[in-house]
Amino acid sequence: MREVYSFYFDAFWIAVKSGSNHFMITRMASTGRMSDEEFERKNRNNKDVIWSEYLYVKENCKNCLYVGAEIGANTDVSDNGVEMPSLQIFGSTDNMYEMTDKTLEEGRFFSADEVTRAANVCVIGTDVKEKFFESTSAVGKIIKVRGIPLEIIGVEGKRGSFLGQSMDRMIYIPITLHNKMFARTGGIQIHGKAENKEMFQLAIDEAKLLLRNRRQLVGSDEETFSIVNTEEFGSQMDQFTGAIAAVVVPITMIILIVGGIVVMNIMLVSVTERTFEVGLRKAIGATRKQILLQFLIESSLLCVIGGMIGLVLAAGVVQLITILAGMTMTITVGYIILSVTVSSGIGILAGLYPAWKASSLDPIVALTKS
Repeated sequence: MREVYSFYFDAFWIAVKSGSNHFMITRMASTGRMSDEEFERKNRNNKDVIWSEYLYVKENCKNCLYVGAEIGANTDVSDNGVEMPSLQIFGSTDNMYEMTDKTLEEGRFFSADEVTRAANVCVIGTDVKEKFFESTSAVGKIIKVRGIPLEIIGVEGKRGSFLGQSMDRMIYIPITLHNKMFARTGGIQIHGKAENKEMFQLAIDEAKLLLRNRRQLVGSDEETFSIVNTEEFGSQMDQFTGAIAAVVVPITMIILIVGGIVVMNIMLVSVTERTFEVGLRKAIGATRKQILLQFLIESSLLCVIGGMIGLVLAAGVVQLITILAGMTMTITVGYIILSVTVSSGIGILAGLYPAWKASSLDPIVALTKS
């Protein structure tokens, strides 16, 4: 079983949220197509990324639009009788604001000077603001983290959740202050961003070469760090969704076929039970086309009603997942239209034979049936 490093997950999610052209250098290996043994070996051999290495990459990476650093830790925050357990405290450089496309509900992000001075300032997430300062502006207020009073200078805009984990239970502080607060001198993540897609791979290659040189790795020496990027993550997600589709699509097709057979049997029973009705309608002038259309409409409506019931149940499940797991999920109009279209199509196909059978009945023979 691979060990889960929650902060690395959070840090990479920040990279994903910032869009394309973003990469991260970290100690933790990226799983990719690695075996469990290779993953564990990489994590044993890799070394912490330290502050001086960040400064070196930032100063020398010419193909990078931005180079920032971040580190995180969890801690309980209690202030004025209000408590929030296991808050994520991120130490960041000032340019992580631009790199991750953060939006602020109020206030500002900390400056380069405040990072240099390890100033006691912070930016809080919306969940933290609502918990501690529900009915008033948080900017200018003081919140204590690990006994240290921090002035709130900004409130981040609401971000929602990812895989059941809230992205608004966070406090951002200067990375230099974070190192003092949690007594750490290493283990940061270097974030880099290229100006455009064409420069992206050049920026990654340059940052990798710079860190190899800094660590005096030559020739075939294996890297003692890992680089993950949004394109790699997107490729892994495509593989994951493709694997799910390979299982789900055949199962869905089987369910649709079975459902169609059930509807066809229901319509065949309906035709048998209404033989006299069909004969009477034909005797008073109904055409084969009208009888055919009648049963096709009934079959289609039966499936559409079933599809609508399924949509209602799906909406309930989505709402339940949203409440329990904190994952924001929605059923779009496109999926509703697709559901109704597929349901009506299955109804028409399933009703073709019963409708043809009903339209082919001899009215004289049909009127003798009771």
